[in-house]
Amino acid sequence: MDTDATDTESAEGHDVITDTDRLAYMSLRKRPDTRAKRYALGRSLRHKVPRSALGEWRVARAGRDPVALVEENHEGRVPELVPVRVARMAASPYGFLRGSAVVMADDVAGLPATGIMPVVCGDAHLGNVGFYASPERDLVLDLNDFDEAHPGSWEWDLRRLAASTWVAGRQNGSSEDDCEAAVRACAASYREEIRYLADQPLFTRSFERIDMTRMREHAPDSPLAVELERAANRARERTSDRALPRFTTERHGTRQIVEEPPLITRLPYQEAEMLAEGLDEYLATLDPHWRRVLGGYTLVDVAHKVVGVGSVGLRAYVALLEGSSEDDVIFLQLKQARRSVLARYVHGDSAWHRHQGERVVEYQQALQTVSDPLLGWTTVDGRQFYVRQFRNMKGSVSLDAISAGSLADYAGIAGRLLAKGHARTSGASMIAGYVGGSAKLDEAMARFAQSYADQTEADHAALLAAVKSGRMPMADSA
Repeated sequence: MDTDATDTESAEGHDVITDTDRLAYMSLRKRPDTRAKRYALGRSLRHKVPRSALGEWRVARAGRDPVALVEENHEGRVPELVPVRVARMAASPYGFLRGSAVVMADDVAGLPATGIMPVVCGDAHLGNVGFYASPERDLVLDLNDFDEAHPGSWEWDLRRLAASTWVAGRQNGSSEDDCEAAVRACAASYREEIRYLADQPLFTRSFERIDMTRMREHAPDSPLAVELERAANRARERTSDRALPRFTTERHGTRQIVEEPPLITRLPYQEAEMLAEGLDEYLATLDPHWRRVLGGYTLVDVAHKVVGVGSVGLRAYVALLEGSSEDDVIFLQLKQARRSVLARYVHGDSAWHRHQGERVVEYQQALQTVSDPLLGWTTVDGRQFYVRQFRNMKGSVSLDAISAGSLADYAGIAGRLLAKGHARTSGASMIAGYVGGSAKLDEAMARFAQSYADQTEADHAALLAAVKSGRMPMADSA
Protein backbone atom coordinates (compact mmCIF):
# COMPACT_ATOMS: atom_id res chain seq x y z
CA MET A 1 0.00 0.00 0.00
CA ASP A 2 1.23 3.49 -0.85
CA THR A 3 0.64 6.34 1.60
CA ASP A 4 1.75 9.94 1.42
CA ALA A 5 2.31 10.59 5.12
CA THR A 6 6.08 10.25 4.79
CA ASP A 7 6.23 13.29 2.52
CA THR A 8 5.99 15.60 5.51
CA GLU A 9 8.21 13.70 7.94
CA SER A 10 11.94 14.14 8.47
CA ALA A 11 14.60 11.52 9.07
CA GLU A 12 18.35 11.15 8.69
CA GLY A 13 20.83 8.48 7.76
CA HIS A 14 19.24 6.82 4.73
CA ASP A 15 21.88 5.55 2.30
CA VAL A 16 21.32 5.77 -1.43
CA ILE A 17 23.03 4.10 -4.34
CA THR A 18 25.58 6.23 -6.20
CA ASP A 19 27.28 5.46 -9.49
CA THR A 20 30.43 4.36 -7.68
CA ASP A 21 28.37 1.97 -5.56
CA ARG A 22 26.93 0.43 -8.72
CA LEU A 23 30.22 -1.32 -9.37
CA ALA A 24 29.82 -3.33 -6.19
CA TYR A 25 26.70 -4.95 -7.63
CA MET A 26 28.40 -6.12 -10.82
CA SER A 27 29.31 -9.53 -9.45
CA LEU A 28 27.42 -12.79 -9.77
CA ARG A 29 28.81 -13.86 -6.39
CA LYS A 30 27.09 -11.06 -4.47
CA ARG A 31 23.43 -11.59 -3.69
CA PRO A 32 21.51 -8.41 -4.59
CA ASP A 33 19.15 -6.72 -2.19
CA THR A 34 15.58 -7.96 -2.48
CA ARG A 35 13.18 -5.93 -4.58
CA ALA A 36 11.04 -5.25 -1.50
CA LYS A 37 14.01 -3.92 0.42
CA ARG A 38 15.00 -1.55 -2.37
CA TYR A 39 11.40 -0.41 -2.80
CA ALA A 40 11.22 0.35 0.94
CA LEU A 41 14.50 2.25 0.77
CA GLY A 42 13.18 4.37 -2.08
CA ARG A 43 9.96 5.05 -0.19
CA SER A 44 11.92 6.09 2.90
CA LEU A 45 13.71 8.76 0.87
CA ARG A 46 10.51 10.80 0.99
CA HIS A 47 11.56 11.70 4.55
CA LYS A 48 14.64 13.50 3.24
CA VAL A 49 13.29 14.72 -0.11
CA PRO A 50 9.47 15.07 -0.15
CA ARG A 51 8.03 14.57 -3.60
CA SER A 52 6.62 18.09 -3.43
CA ALA A 53 10.22 19.37 -3.22
CA LEU A 54 10.81 18.22 -6.80
CA GLY A 55 8.50 21.02 -7.92
CA GLU A 56 10.82 23.71 -6.63
CA TRP A 57 12.61 26.02 -9.01
CA ARG A 58 15.03 28.56 -7.71
CA VAL A 59 18.15 30.06 -9.20
CA ALA A 60 20.68 27.36 -8.48
CA ARG A 61 23.62 29.66 -7.78
CA ALA A 62 24.44 33.31 -7.31
CA GLY A 63 25.44 35.16 -10.44
CA ARG A 64 23.66 32.72 -12.75
CA ASP A 65 24.56 33.65 -16.35
CA PRO A 66 23.08 31.34 -19.00
CA VAL A 67 24.85 33.18 -21.83
CA ALA A 68 28.22 32.63 -20.14
CA LEU A 69 27.51 28.91 -19.88
CA VAL A 70 26.62 28.78 -23.57
CA GLU A 71 29.84 30.65 -24.39
CA GLU A 72 31.84 28.19 -22.31
CA ASN A 73 30.16 25.32 -24.14
CA HIS A 74 31.21 26.88 -27.47
CA GLU A 75 34.90 26.49 -26.61
CA GLY A 76 36.54 23.96 -28.90
CA ARG A 77 33.80 24.13 -31.56
CA VAL A 78 34.47 25.14 -35.15
CA PRO A 79 34.46 28.97 -34.81
CA GLU A 80 32.71 29.71 -38.11
CA LEU A 81 29.82 27.38 -37.15
CA VAL A 82 29.13 28.94 -33.75
CA PRO A 83 26.99 31.69 -35.34
CA VAL A 84 24.89 28.97 -37.03
CA ARG A 85 24.34 27.32 -33.66
CA VAL A 86 23.38 30.65 -32.07
CA ALA A 87 20.88 31.30 -34.88
CA ARG A 88 19.20 27.96 -34.24
CA MET A 89 19.04 28.63 -30.50
CA ALA A 90 17.76 32.16 -31.04
CA ALA A 91 14.91 31.03 -33.28
CA SER A 92 12.59 30.26 -30.33
CA PRO A 93 12.58 29.45 -26.60
CA TYR A 94 12.34 25.78 -27.53
CA GLY A 95 15.35 26.15 -29.83
CA PHE A 96 17.22 27.72 -26.92
CA LEU A 97 16.24 24.86 -24.61
CA ARG A 98 17.40 22.28 -27.18
CA GLY A 99 20.83 23.87 -27.40
CA SER A 100 21.29 24.68 -23.71
CA ALA A 101 21.61 21.31 -22.01
CA VAL A 102 24.66 22.80 -20.30
CA VAL A 103 22.49 25.52 -18.71
CA MET A 104 19.81 23.16 -17.45
CA ALA A 105 22.40 20.71 -16.11
CA ASP A 106 23.87 23.51 -14.03
CA ASP A 107 20.39 24.46 -12.83
CA VAL A 108 19.00 21.06 -11.87
CA ALA A 109 22.21 19.87 -10.22
CA GLY A 110 21.50 22.30 -7.40
CA LEU A 111 17.89 21.22 -6.84
CA PRO A 112 16.52 18.59 -4.43
CA ALA A 113 17.16 15.02 -5.59
CA THR A 114 16.90 11.55 -4.09
CA GLY A 115 20.43 10.44 -4.98
CA ILE A 116 19.18 7.45 -6.97
CA MET A 117 21.42 7.45 -10.04
CA PRO A 118 20.69 5.20 -13.00
CA VAL A 119 22.15 5.92 -16.42
CA VAL A 120 20.25 8.95 -17.70
CA CYS A 121 19.83 10.47 -21.15
CA GLY A 122 21.21 13.84 -20.04
CA ASP A 123 19.27 15.70 -22.75
CA ALA A 124 15.78 14.22 -22.43
CA HIS A 125 13.77 16.96 -24.10
CA LEU A 126 10.58 16.12 -25.98
CA GLY A 127 12.29 16.39 -29.37
CA ASN A 128 14.76 13.65 -28.47
CA VAL A 129 12.13 10.97 -28.92
CA GLY A 130 11.91 9.50 -32.38
CA PHE A 131 11.76 6.61 -34.81
CA TYR A 132 14.61 4.47 -36.08
CA ALA A 133 15.10 0.98 -37.48
CA SER A 134 15.86 -2.01 -35.28
CA PRO A 135 18.47 -4.52 -36.52
CA GLU A 136 15.50 -6.53 -37.85
CA ARG A 137 14.36 -3.39 -39.77
CA ASP A 138 11.27 -2.93 -37.61
CA LEU A 139 10.40 0.69 -36.95
CA VAL A 140 10.63 1.46 -33.23
CA LEU A 141 10.09 4.57 -31.14
CA ASP A 142 12.53 5.39 -28.35
CA LEU A 143 14.89 7.96 -26.89
CA ASN A 144 17.32 8.84 -29.66
CA ASP A 145 20.02 11.30 -28.55
CA PHE A 146 22.73 10.28 -26.10
CA ASP A 147 25.55 12.79 -26.50
CA GLU A 148 25.09 13.80 -22.84
CA ALA A 149 24.17 10.35 -21.47
CA HIS A 150 25.83 9.61 -18.14
CA PRO A 151 25.02 8.16 -14.73
CA GLY A 152 23.02 10.82 -12.93
CA SER A 153 19.88 11.64 -11.00
CA TRP A 154 16.70 10.35 -12.63
CA GLU A 155 15.00 13.60 -11.61
CA TRP A 156 17.35 15.55 -13.92
CA ASP A 157 15.97 13.73 -16.96
CA LEU A 158 12.34 13.98 -15.88
CA ARG A 159 12.64 17.69 -15.10
CA ARG A 160 14.10 18.38 -18.56
CA LEU A 161 11.40 16.33 -20.28
CA ALA A 162 8.65 18.06 -18.29
CA ALA A 163 10.01 21.56 -18.89
CA SER A 164 10.48 20.92 -22.61
CA THR A 165 6.88 19.74 -22.84
CA TRP A 166 5.61 23.01 -21.38
CA VAL A 167 7.90 25.10 -23.61
CA ALA A 168 6.84 23.14 -26.71
CA GLY A 169 3.19 23.49 -25.75
CA ARG A 170 3.47 27.25 -25.50
CA GLN A 171 5.25 27.37 -28.84
CA ASN A 172 2.46 25.56 -30.65
CA GLY A 173 -0.27 27.67 -29.06
CA SER A 174 -1.48 25.40 -26.26
CA SER A 175 -3.06 27.02 -23.23
CA GLU A 176 -1.41 26.89 -19.81
CA ASP A 177 -4.05 24.36 -18.72
CA ASP A 178 -3.20 22.19 -21.72
CA CYS A 179 0.52 22.44 -20.97
CA GLU A 180 -0.14 21.41 -17.39
CA ALA A 181 -2.22 18.45 -18.54
CA ALA A 182 0.59 17.35 -20.86
CA VAL A 183 3.24 17.54 -18.15
CA ARG A 184 1.03 15.66 -15.72
CA ALA A 185 0.49 12.97 -18.35
CA CYS A 186 4.24 12.76 -18.87
CA ALA A 187 5.01 12.38 -15.16
CA ALA A 188 2.13 9.96 -14.56
CA SER A 189 3.25 7.75 -17.43
CA TYR A 190 6.82 7.79 -16.10
CA ARG A 191 5.57 6.84 -12.65
CA GLU A 192 3.27 4.08 -13.87
CA GLU A 193 5.88 2.57 -16.17
CA ILE A 194 8.66 2.58 -13.57
CA ARG A 195 6.34 0.91 -11.07
CA TYR A 196 5.33 -1.71 -13.64
CA LEU A 197 8.90 -2.46 -14.69
CA ALA A 198 10.15 -2.57 -11.11
CA ASP A 199 7.93 -5.62 -10.63
CA GLN A 200 9.37 -7.38 -13.69
CA PRO A 201 12.45 -9.60 -13.65
CA LEU A 202 15.62 -7.72 -14.52
CA PHE A 203 16.07 -9.81 -17.66
CA THR A 204 12.51 -9.16 -18.83
CA ARG A 205 12.94 -5.38 -18.58
CA SER A 206 15.63 -5.53 -21.24
CA PHE A 207 13.09 -6.53 -23.92
CA GLU A 208 10.39 -3.95 -23.24
CA ARG A 209 9.89 -1.73 -26.28
CA ILE A 210 7.36 0.27 -28.24
CA ASP A 211 7.03 -0.46 -31.96
CA MET A 212 4.44 0.83 -34.40
CA THR A 213 2.10 -2.10 -33.78
CA ARG A 214 1.95 -1.27 -30.08
CA MET A 215 1.55 2.42 -30.90
CA ARG A 216 -1.55 1.69 -32.97
CA GLU A 217 -2.98 -0.37 -30.11
CA HIS A 218 -2.21 2.42 -27.63
CA ALA A 219 -4.23 5.12 -29.37
CA PRO A 220 -5.78 3.77 -32.59
CA ASP A 221 -8.26 6.59 -33.23
CA SER A 222 -6.53 9.61 -31.74
CA PRO A 223 -5.20 12.55 -33.77
CA LEU A 224 -1.77 11.62 -32.46
CA ALA A 225 -2.03 8.21 -34.11
CA VAL A 226 -2.48 9.92 -37.47
CA GLU A 227 0.55 12.14 -36.89
CA LEU A 228 2.62 9.18 -35.69
CA GLU A 229 1.71 7.19 -38.78
CA ARG A 230 2.65 10.14 -40.98
CA ALA A 231 6.00 10.53 -39.22
CA ALA A 232 6.58 6.77 -39.41
CA ASN A 233 5.96 6.77 -43.16
CA ARG A 234 8.47 9.58 -43.59
CA ALA A 235 10.99 7.67 -41.47
CA ARG A 236 10.64 4.54 -43.63
CA GLU A 237 11.77 6.62 -46.61
CA ARG A 238 14.95 7.75 -44.84
CA THR A 239 17.34 5.00 -45.93
CA SER A 240 20.81 5.11 -47.46
CA ASP A 241 19.74 4.05 -50.95
CA ARG A 242 17.00 6.71 -51.07
CA ALA A 243 19.51 9.34 -49.93
CA LEU A 244 21.72 8.84 -52.99
CA PRO A 245 19.93 11.30 -55.33
CA ARG A 246 19.62 13.89 -52.55
CA PHE A 247 23.15 13.82 -51.17
CA THR A 248 25.40 12.62 -53.98
CA THR A 249 26.40 13.26 -57.58
CA GLU A 250 28.74 11.57 -60.04
CA ARG A 251 31.99 13.20 -61.07
CA HIS A 252 34.52 11.50 -63.35
CA GLY A 253 32.77 8.18 -62.83
CA THR A 254 32.97 8.39 -59.04
CA ARG A 255 30.11 9.17 -56.68
CA GLN A 256 30.65 12.18 -54.41
CA ILE A 257 28.72 13.82 -51.62
CA VAL A 258 27.16 17.10 -52.77
CA GLU A 259 28.42 20.28 -51.09
CA GLU A 260 25.93 22.71 -49.50
CA PRO A 261 28.13 25.27 -47.71
CA PRO A 262 28.27 25.96 -44.84
CA LEU A 263 26.23 22.89 -43.79
CA ILE A 264 27.90 20.29 -46.04
CA THR A 265 31.51 20.90 -47.06
CA ARG A 266 34.30 18.87 -48.61
CA LEU A 267 37.42 18.01 -46.63
CA PRO A 268 41.08 18.71 -47.32
CA TYR A 269 42.95 15.59 -48.44
CA GLN A 270 44.84 15.17 -45.17
CA GLU A 271 41.68 15.43 -43.04
CA ALA A 272 39.88 12.95 -45.32
CA GLU A 273 42.77 10.51 -44.95
CA MET A 274 42.69 10.78 -41.14
CA LEU A 275 38.96 10.16 -41.25
CA ALA A 276 39.50 7.04 -43.37
CA GLU A 277 42.03 5.75 -40.85
CA GLY A 278 39.58 6.46 -38.05
CA LEU A 279 36.89 4.43 -39.81
CA ASP A 280 39.29 1.50 -40.10
CA GLU A 281 39.86 1.68 -36.34
CA TYR A 282 36.10 1.96 -35.77
CA LEU A 283 35.58 -1.48 -37.33
CA ALA A 284 37.36 -3.07 -34.36
CA THR A 285 34.66 -1.74 -31.99
CA LEU A 286 31.83 -3.62 -33.80
CA ASP A 287 30.56 -7.10 -33.15
CA PRO A 288 32.35 -9.62 -35.41
CA HIS A 289 29.36 -10.16 -37.73
CA TRP A 290 28.87 -6.46 -38.45
CA ARG A 291 32.63 -6.01 -38.81
CA ARG A 292 32.55 -8.62 -41.58
CA VAL A 293 29.50 -7.00 -43.20
CA LEU A 294 31.09 -3.54 -43.34
CA GLY A 295 34.31 -5.15 -44.54
CA GLY A 296 32.47 -5.84 -47.79
CA TYR A 297 32.05 -2.10 -48.42
CA THR A 298 34.50 0.48 -49.73
CA LEU A 299 34.80 4.04 -48.49
CA VAL A 300 33.92 6.28 -51.46
CA ASP A 301 33.70 9.80 -50.01
CA VAL A 302 33.56 11.83 -46.80
CA ALA A 303 32.30 15.32 -45.99
CA HIS A 304 31.64 17.58 -43.03
CA LYS A 305 27.90 17.86 -42.29
CA VAL A 306 26.29 20.10 -39.67
CA VAL A 307 23.42 18.48 -37.78
CA GLY A 308 21.01 19.29 -34.95
CA VAL A 309 21.26 22.23 -32.57
CA GLY A 310 23.34 21.09 -29.62
CA SER A 311 25.94 19.46 -31.88
CA VAL A 312 26.47 22.40 -34.24
CA GLY A 313 30.12 23.42 -34.22
CA LEU A 314 31.38 20.05 -33.04
CA ARG A 315 33.05 17.97 -35.73
CA ALA A 316 30.47 15.87 -37.53
CA TYR A 317 31.09 13.94 -40.72
CA VAL A 318 29.14 11.77 -43.10
CA ALA A 319 30.87 8.92 -44.96
CA LEU A 320 29.57 7.17 -48.07
CA LEU A 321 30.36 3.46 -48.39
CA GLU A 322 29.62 1.46 -51.52
CA GLY A 323 29.09 -2.29 -51.79
CA SER A 324 28.95 -4.64 -54.75
CA SER A 325 26.65 -2.40 -56.82
CA GLU A 326 26.11 1.32 -57.19
CA ASP A 327 22.83 1.26 -55.26
CA ASP A 328 24.27 -0.90 -52.45
CA VAL A 329 25.37 1.92 -50.17
CA ILE A 330 25.60 2.85 -46.50
CA PHE A 331 25.95 6.33 -45.06
CA LEU A 332 27.78 6.50 -41.74
CA GLN A 333 27.86 9.50 -39.46
CA LEU A 334 30.80 10.36 -37.21
CA LYS A 335 29.95 12.79 -34.39
CA GLN A 336 32.47 14.29 -32.05
CA ALA A 337 31.88 13.24 -28.45
CA ARG A 338 32.94 15.42 -25.54
CA ARG A 339 32.50 15.04 -21.82
CA SER A 340 28.83 14.97 -20.82
CA VAL A 341 27.49 18.23 -19.40
CA LEU A 342 26.39 16.15 -16.39
CA ALA A 343 29.85 14.76 -15.60
CA ARG A 344 31.11 17.68 -13.53
CA TYR A 345 28.09 17.38 -11.21
CA VAL A 346 28.69 13.67 -10.65
CA HIS A 347 32.48 13.37 -10.64
CA GLY A 348 33.77 16.93 -10.38
CA ASP A 349 36.98 17.33 -12.36
CA SER A 350 37.98 13.67 -12.13
CA ALA A 351 38.19 11.56 -15.28
CA TRP A 352 35.63 8.78 -15.54
CA HIS A 353 35.39 7.59 -19.14
CA ARG A 354 38.55 6.93 -21.12
CA HIS A 355 36.79 7.51 -24.46
CA GLN A 356 33.74 9.74 -24.80
CA GLY A 357 32.59 8.04 -28.00
CA GLU A 358 32.59 4.72 -26.20
CA ARG A 359 30.59 6.35 -23.40
CA VAL A 360 27.88 7.47 -25.82
CA VAL A 361 27.68 4.00 -27.40
CA GLU A 362 27.62 2.17 -24.07
CA TYR A 363 24.88 4.33 -22.62
CA GLN A 364 22.82 4.41 -25.82
CA GLN A 365 22.78 0.62 -25.78
CA ALA A 366 21.89 0.71 -22.09
CA LEU A 367 18.95 3.08 -22.51
CA GLN A 368 17.48 1.81 -25.79
CA THR A 369 15.80 -1.57 -26.06
CA VAL A 370 17.34 -2.12 -29.48
CA SER A 371 20.09 -0.03 -31.04
CA ASP A 372 21.81 0.54 -34.34
CA PRO A 373 24.07 -2.51 -34.90
CA LEU A 374 26.69 -0.26 -36.49
CA LEU A 375 27.24 1.83 -33.34
CA GLY A 376 30.94 2.15 -32.60
CA TRP A 377 33.63 4.66 -31.78
CA THR A 378 36.98 5.94 -32.96
CA THR A 379 39.56 8.71 -32.60
CA VAL A 380 40.49 11.13 -35.39
CA ASP A 381 43.29 13.66 -35.00
CA GLY A 382 43.12 13.35 -31.22
CA ARG A 383 39.36 13.96 -31.11
CA GLN A 384 36.95 11.27 -29.94
CA PHE A 385 33.93 10.28 -32.02
CA TYR A 386 31.07 7.83 -32.05
CA VAL A 387 29.86 6.33 -35.31
CA ARG A 388 26.37 5.29 -36.37
CA GLN A 389 24.23 4.92 -39.46
CA PHE A 390 23.27 8.28 -40.91
CA ARG A 391 20.12 7.17 -42.74
CA ASN A 392 18.59 4.51 -40.53
CA MET A 393 14.85 5.21 -40.94
CA LYS A 394 15.24 8.02 -38.42
CA GLY A 395 12.32 10.38 -37.96
CA SER A 396 10.23 12.24 -35.42
CA VAL A 397 6.88 13.90 -34.92
CA SER A 398 6.83 17.61 -35.66
CA LEU A 399 6.05 19.27 -32.34
CA ASP A 400 4.57 22.25 -34.19
CA ALA A 401 1.93 19.96 -35.68
CA ILE A 402 0.75 18.44 -32.39
CA SER A 403 -2.59 19.64 -31.01
CA ALA A 404 -3.09 20.29 -27.32
CA GLY A 405 -4.77 16.92 -26.80
CA SER A 406 -2.13 15.08 -28.79
CA LEU A 407 0.63 16.84 -26.84
CA ALA A 408 -0.54 15.14 -23.65
CA ASP A 409 -0.61 11.75 -25.39
CA TYR A 410 2.84 12.26 -26.89
CA ALA A 411 4.31 13.50 -23.61
CA GLY A 412 2.86 10.41 -21.97
CA ILE A 413 4.65 8.20 -24.47
CA ALA A 414 7.89 10.11 -23.86
CA GLY A 415 7.53 9.67 -20.10
CA ARG A 416 7.00 5.95 -20.56
CA LEU A 417 10.08 5.64 -22.76
CA LEU A 418 12.19 7.56 -20.27
CA ALA A 419 11.10 5.27 -17.44
CA LYS A 420 11.88 2.24 -19.58
CA GLY A 421 15.39 3.53 -20.20
CA HIS A 422 16.05 4.21 -16.53
CA ALA A 423 14.64 0.82 -15.49
CA ARG A 424 17.03 -0.96 -17.86
CA THR A 425 20.07 0.34 -15.98
CA SER A 426 19.59 0.51 -12.19
CA GLY A 427 17.43 1.82 -9.37
CA ALA A 428 13.97 0.98 -10.74
CA SER A 429 12.69 -0.48 -7.47
CA MET A 430 14.01 2.45 -5.46
CA ILE A 431 12.52 5.00 -7.87
CA ALA A 432 9.22 3.11 -7.83
CA GLY A 433 9.17 3.15 -4.05
CA TYR A 434 9.85 6.87 -4.00
CA VAL A 435 7.35 8.01 -6.67
CA GLY A 436 4.50 5.85 -5.34
CA GLY A 437 1.00 5.54 -6.75
CA SER A 438 -0.42 8.98 -5.99
CA ALA A 439 -0.24 12.08 -8.21
CA LYS A 440 2.23 13.93 -5.96
CA LEU A 441 5.06 13.54 -8.46
CA ASP A 442 2.82 14.71 -11.32
CA GLU A 443 1.85 17.83 -9.39
CA ALA A 444 5.47 18.61 -8.55
CA MET A 445 6.63 18.22 -12.15
CA ALA A 446 3.84 20.50 -13.36
CA ARG A 447 4.88 23.23 -10.92
CA PHE A 448 8.52 22.91 -11.89
CA ALA A 449 7.83 22.78 -15.63
CA GLN A 450 5.78 25.98 -15.66
CA SER A 451 8.40 27.86 -13.63
CA TYR A 452 11.25 26.58 -15.75
CA ALA A 453 9.38 27.39 -18.97
CA ASP A 454 9.27 30.98 -17.72
CA GLN A 455 13.00 30.76 -16.98
CA THR A 456 13.71 29.37 -20.46
CA GLU A 457 11.89 32.30 -22.05
CA ALA A 458 13.93 34.71 -19.92
CA ASP A 459 17.17 32.91 -20.88
CA HIS A 460 16.18 33.02 -24.55
CA ALA A 461 15.61 36.76 -24.20
CA ALA A 462 19.08 37.07 -22.62
CA LEU A 463 20.56 35.30 -25.63
CA LEU A 464 18.79 37.67 -28.00
CA ALA A 465 20.12 40.62 -25.98
CA ALA A 466 23.63 39.19 -26.21
CA VAL A 467 23.24 38.93 -29.99
CA LYS A 468 21.94 42.49 -30.23
CA SER A 469 24.83 43.84 -28.16
CA GLY A 470 27.39 41.98 -30.27
CA ARG A 471 28.48 39.71 -27.44
CA MET A 472 27.19 36.61 -29.25
CA PRO A 473 27.68 36.20 -33.04
CA MET A 474 24.69 34.98 -35.04
CA ALA A 475 24.37 33.83 -38.64
CA ASP A 476 21.70 35.35 -40.88
CA SER A 477 20.22 31.88 -41.50
CA ALA A 478 20.63 28.43 -39.98
